[in-house]
Amino acid sequence: MPLQNRVTPLGELIETPERGLVYGNRGCLHDQDGVIRRPWQVKRWISCRLEFRGRHRAGGTMPPGRYTGLFFLDDATALAAGHRPCAECRNADYRSFLALTGAAGADELDSRLHAERGRLHERELKELPDGAFVVRDGEPCLVLGSELLRWTPGGYTERRTRFSGRVDVVTPPTSVQALASGWSGSVPLVHPQAACPAAN
Repeated sequence: MPLQNRVTPLGELIETPERGLVYGNRGCLHDQDGVIRRPWQVKRWISCRLEFRGRHRAGGTMPPGRYTGLFFLDDATALAAGHRPCAECRNADYRSFLALTGAAGADELDSRLHAERGRLHERELKELPDGAFVVRDGEPCLVLGSELLRWTPGGYTERRTRFSGRVDVVTPPTSVQALASGWSGSVPLVHPQAACPAAN
């Protein structure tokens, strides 16, 4: 039975068997029975490696009183949902992200992201970097090269040609700034399946 700990680019927690390539958390969100009771607990929303110092994050359980382990298709999904690189298991990524966003430290970065999460902002589509997410026809779509790819829990589908015009952007402005500056981390920014999405 899938747990409700998979995250969409819109930050929603869903039940799906697909695990994804990136792990993270935003505090303890579940009760003693493993039922999600809140969308977040702390402002520090992080994204992590699946494996680090002998720890391997699989589909997992939800032990009472512990943080809720979350899973993302890829790092672009985590960034869109408002997460940022973990300072422990992704320290080089974290330091690079800080530098590119101009944040003085974790507290400033987390406060900035917290104010931006879940708020669509309008931008010119042609100006967005690869790895950003937009909403088209109510669906989250990844910006990649000359195309938009529709997100699903298992991968990307429906290639659409990138067009000229303004769009609603899902990825917080701080993370768009980092992506536009050439940031990439040690976990997959975009799921490898995006190179050859399934036809619909």
